[in-house]
Amino acid sequence: MTTLQTPRPTETAAHPQLPIATAGAAATWTRRKYRSAQSVSRWQKVIAYAILAFGSIAFLVPFYFVVNGSLKTEAEVQAGDFIRLPKSSQVIQWKNYPRALSKEKMNFWPALANTVVITTSCVVGQIVSCSLVGFGFARFSFRGRTILFMTMLSTMMLPAQVTMIPVFILFRAMGWIDSFWPLIVPAWLASPFFVFMFRQFFTQVPEELIEAARIDGASNWRIYWQLMLPLSGPVIAIVCIYTFLGAWNDFLAPLIYLNSPENRTLTLALNAFKSQYGTTDVQLLMAASVVCMLPCVILFFAAQKYFVESVAMTGLKA
Repeated sequence: MTTLQTPRPTETAAHPQLPIATAGAAATWTRRKYRSAQSVSRWQKVIAYAILAFGSIAFLVPFYFVVNGSLKTEAEVQAGDFIRLPKSSQVIQWKNYPRALSKEKMNFWPALANTVVITTSCVVGQIVSCSLVGFGFARFSFRGRTILFMTMLSTMMLPAQVTMIPVFILFRAMGWIDSFWPLIVPAWLASPFFVFMFRQFFTQVPEELIEAARIDGASNWRIYWQLMLPLSGPVIAIVCIYTFLGAWNDFLAPLIYLNSPENRTLTLALNAFKSQYGTTDVQLLMAASVVCMLPCVILFFAAQKYFVESVAMTGLKA
């Protein structure tokens, strides 16, 4: 039962409260530390945009070579003609794409189905497991919480190569070799970086909102599922993006655990294509590479703002 308290003599209009004064000081410090866009000179903007344009071109050059080579004949590719564009639309070799994805070359569709299953399972697993652990660290007070959280974060400094052999021995003892389980199950055991992001977001939710839900009779599970998880849309989007890119482009883990040709992912199918044909049919290999990287390119351009939010969110103070 709460009681009304009379304001202290220092908490008057002439003497603002500490949080208000602190906020004003922080705003003044921010204004002094950072400059606005209007204060930047024209030459500084030109130099900044020139550096960004040069960096963008440098990163796009390999992608241009792959796309350009996928639309040319084998003789042109063998001659190293990756710079010149096709002279006309009639000489563009669109037939390279269906040939590259055919069953005789890459067997694209089974590999695509396997990759979609693994990637979708990993995305769902990371969202569920990391949000649960982050919610526990953010909203439950228990002995040793800080030590456990720091211990979890310290595992990010452990290279994956150190645990590769012990984990392989564990999965082999469980009989999971040549199956999708070694690629899916670790995603359901939470990732320290994503747990950190969820925890940072959940700590920003006002405590009054949680207390109002408890007064309405909501349990901890209901607060997590119907209140916290719907609010964490930006974090979920970030986790989806990074998990999708990691699982879609993963080559080492499928190479270790998947042996059967029918279980190959797209990365393994591309590697088998390269190993089988060597330096021949390079234009087909480039066409297959373009198709495999296309979902990642589309996702990148569609979710650029979430990449920026991920960098800003990791800097939030707990």
